Amino acid sequence: MELVRKVIVPTSTTLTMTLPEEVIGKEIEVVASEVKTPHALTDLEKQQRLEAIKAIFKDSRIDLSNFKFDRDEANNYDE
Repeated sequence: MELVRKVIVPTSTTLTMTLPEEVIGKEIEVVASEVKTPHALTDLEKQQRLEAIKAIFKDSRIDLSNFKFDRDEANNYDE
């Protein structure tokens, strides 16, 4: 069975739905919930989230600014 989904803005407390023939005589579920649309974050909210993430990982950070990768040394299997 194909999922039937429709987003509406009701204008009264009564709603009438037309269902596909294939669901007649079958047990179905009808769910009604408010659709919450995400709002765009403000610059302040973005900064607050960034600071919260930094606080979580502050003890896990390593300074790799002076790290040099030597591919030949990494692949030297003779030593």
